[in-house]
Amino acid sequence: MKFSVCTDALFSGMDTAQALAKCASLGFGAVEFWYWPSKDIEKIAAASKEHGVEIAGFCTEPMNLVNPARRGEFIRGLIETATVAQKLGAKVLITQVGDDTGQPRDAQRSSIIDGLKEAAIALKNTNLVLAIEPLNALIDHKGYYLTRSNDGFEIVKEVSDPHIKVLFDIYHQQVTEGNIVNNIEKNIEYIAHFHAAGLPGRHELTENELNYDYVLAQIDKMGYSGYIGLEYFPLAKPEKGLAALLSK
Repeated sequence: MKFSVCTDALFSGMDTAQALAKCASLGFGAVEFWYWPSKDIEKIAAASKEHGVEIAGFCTEPMNLVNPARRGEFIRGLIETATVAQKLGAKVLITQVGDDTGQPRDAQRSSIIDGLKEAAIALKNTNLVLAIEPLNALIDHKGYYLTRSNDGFEIVKEVSDPHIKVLFDIYHQQVTEGNIVNNIEKNIEYIAHFHAAGLPGRHELTENELNYDYVLAQIDKMGYSGYIGLEYFPLAKPEKGLAALLSK
């Protein structure tokens, strides 16, 4: 199982290149982060090369697919993000779809699909995958449009392009729907990336209502070869929880 450490979550406030070096010293071979425009990309690229740590992925900017009036802005941001990703050697671009606009849900869904089809064209000559992320609207993202994993999978199937997949966040989907392993197994070919956090609380993967040892072992058995992104907010020093994962 390959882990990617979300530096913005586990090392909040720390310079990304410094956090990357910290992860390397702990034995991790990959990191990811959220938004790139505020970061020193050249410094991160140099640190990645120096420490032999891969950049697994990061977020596009802006992230809004439900509103067709913002599609041009989204595609321009995606193209800029793809250029940065290629500089960093990242393979996965992460996007949320946006909050519910109040328009009919079918119209918003159509806007997402049309936007993703344009995104697929923009990524056609790259090795990049754009992963849409369902989030929970019960605790963390009230008003968000795409909450259930199956809705995300159905959208991706309708787009039907290898550049467009789903980011399956185990924490968010446990909050929203449960049935984690079964939902993953039925749709593993459409998943580009995972996020993981314990719950309740979105903290370490130990001592929570999910048996992560079992969940991750099942994902491994499915033949998934990508990264499990560790996107949690540690209660203890981040080094402690990260070391516990590598010791298993």
